[in-house]
Amino acid sequence: MRTVHWNKLARLDYYQNISYLLEDWSEKDAQNFINKVFEIENILAKGNVEFQNTDRIGIKRCVINKQISLFYKIHNEKNIELLRFWNNNRNLKNLNL
Repeated sequence: MRTVHWNKLARLDYYQNISYLLEDWSEKDAQNFINKVFEIENILAKGNVEFQNTDRIGIKRCVINKQISLFYKIHNEKNIELLRFWNNNRNLKNLNL
C-alpha cells in the first residue's frame, strides 16, 4: 500500500471547494465531493489505477467530478503527493504545481 501525502495547496483547495459547495450548493453536494475524494485517495493508496497523464512530467490528473480535477505526483512506488484540486473551468496555464 502506498502513502498519500497532501501538500498545502491541495489541502487549501480541498477545503475551499467544500466551503463553496456548502455556501452555494448543498450539504449533499459537499458530502458527495468529500466521498469521491476519499474514494480516489483509497484507489491511489492501493495502487489499483493510474489516471490520465498530463503534459507535465510525472504529474497525473484524475477527474473528481465535472467541475473539479485532482492533480497528483507519484514520487516512487510507496509515495504519492496530492498537488491541487483544480476547477476545470479555469485556465490550466494558471495552475502552479
